Amino acid sequence: MASTDAGTDAPAATPAPKPRPRHSPRPAGAPLGPAPHRPEGDPVVGCGVYVDGHRVDGVAPADALRVARERDGFVWLGLHEPSEKEFESIAEEYGLHPLAVEDAVYAHQRPKLDRYDDGLFMVLKTAIYVEHEQLTATSEVVDTGEVMVFLGPHHVITVRHGQHGGLADLRHRLEEQPDLLCHGPSAVLYAVADLVVDHYVEVAASVEEDVDELEASVFSPQRTDDIPRLYQLKRELMQLRRAVTPLDLPLHALAERQVEVVPDAMRSYFRDVQDHTIRVRDQIASLDELLSSILQASLARTSLADNEDMRKISAWAGIIAVPTAIAGIYGMNFDYMPELKWHLGYPLVLLLMAAACAALWRAFKRSGWL
Repeated sequence: MASTDAGTDAPAATPAPKPRPRHSPRPAGAPLGPAPHRPEGDPVVGCGVYVDGHRVDGVAPADALRVARERDGFVWLGLHEPSEKEFESIAEEYGLHPLAVEDAVYAHQRPKLDRYDDGLFMVLKTAIYVEHEQLTATSEVVDTGEVMVFLGPHHVITVRHGQHGGLADLRHRLEEQPDLLCHGPSAVLYAVADLVVDHYVEVAASVEEDVDELEASVFSPQRTDDIPRLYQLKRELMQLRRAVTPLDLPLHALAERQVEVVPDAMRSYFRDVQDHTIRVRDQIASLDELLSSILQASLARTSLADNEDMRKISAWAGIIAVPTAIAGIYGMNFDYMPELKWHLGYPLVLLLMAAACAALWRAFKRSGWL
């Protein structure tokens, strides 16, 4: 078994973005659909047989693989959070590798591409932006799920985990593009990857608005405590980064290497998805660096504000120390003290205290301590 897993090393140079391919399976701004309802005990949420780019009607899921092989087409079987028992018969019928089946059932995988005999197994992490009125220290900003794709000569099986990332709309759009579907199961893999990456772009753009709001708050004239919110947004951004960054190597393998179940004509499509992945990966890295800079600025501003408070406290303490010292001396009740028996001694000492305090206040004010 040969395996190509995703890594974190960036390529030496970021290729220039190229125009979207002519057969884009997803219009701009199309939302990820909700998880469709499925009957209890049945993980199948969609099944179709496609021959020469067109769907064959009237084929039951039990006969789908047989019809696809007889007519040289392929089956697209959609599953949602199948249990090990529910997936057992499907895995046996389609000849899926046990290790890939285990990954698909228990999920929580990082994006990767594995090759098993004449098939592929790819893991992608879906992401959506969680709307919120105001970013707080506990706000959920990014929610992720998973899509696993089994690819074979006559089948493509998508296994989804999470309450978003429905592929029903994507299936309908692909069925309207037979010239793309005629490339076989790899066309579905491309469409799923393109859908997932496009939503990365949308999530990154929404997170960028949160970053801009935090930046404006940190540098506003009002004194604010944004450090907890900054940490929370960095944590959420890291979750998105873990979904995007490892996807570069699997897409590079699909775009540049010869894979039996991926026709040469599909490589340019996967290369386009890789280009968009690199762009959003760089955008996420830039946002993370910007958040780090904003965090440092917030810490510096907090430290500066604390220093200003400390200087003010010290200045007032110095001013109060003068009358306190004079009152303390005269409170010792010695017999021989200046002006002790003089009837104007008391107001003279009060005037001396006031003059000393005024002189110190003016000095601290001119030096910027008050």
